Amino acid sequence: MIGIDTSFLVAWAIPEHPAHNSCRRLADEAMRQGRVLGLAPGILAEFIHVVTDPRRFANPLDMAQATAIARFWADASEVAMLPQSQEVAALWCDWLERHRLGRKRLLDTLIAATWHHAGITEVFTLNPADFEVFDAFTVPPPLGKLADQ
Repeated sequence: MIGIDTSFLVAWAIPEHPAHNSCRRLADEAMRQGRVLGLAPGILAEFIHVVTDPRRFANPLDMAQATAIARFWADASEVAMLPQSQEVAALWCDWLERHRLGRKRLLDTLIAATWHHAGITEVFTLNPADFEVFDAFTVPPPLGKLADQ
C-alpha cells in the first residue's frame, strides 16, 4: 500500500501546479500495477482547504469541485480509507513527545502514525522532509526529485 499525502493530491488536482502531470502519471502507474493507495480522512479535509484557497492558486477550485474530487478519491476502489484508531492516537502522542514536535507538526504526525499503523512504508508526497523524522517512509525517486526543485 502507498500512503497518499495532501501535497500529492493537490498537485494531481490542480493543472497549474508544476508537478501536476508527474503526479497524474505516478497515480495512473500505481493503479495499473494494482497498488492500493492508503488515504486518511484528514488528508481529504486538508486537500479541500488548500485547493479552494485563492491565495495559493490563480484558479482555485470551488467547494463543489473540491468536494467532488475528495469523494472520487474516498470512493475509488484502488483506495483504502485508513482508520484512525486508539492505537494510532497513542502512536501519534508518542511520536509528538519522542521527536519533540510542536503544534505545526500535529497533522503530519497524525498522518504518519496512521500510515505506520496501516503498514505503509512508501508515500506519495511532495514534502518528504515532513516525514523524515519518523524514519519509517520512503518516497519514490520521481517525487523526491520534484520535491528538490
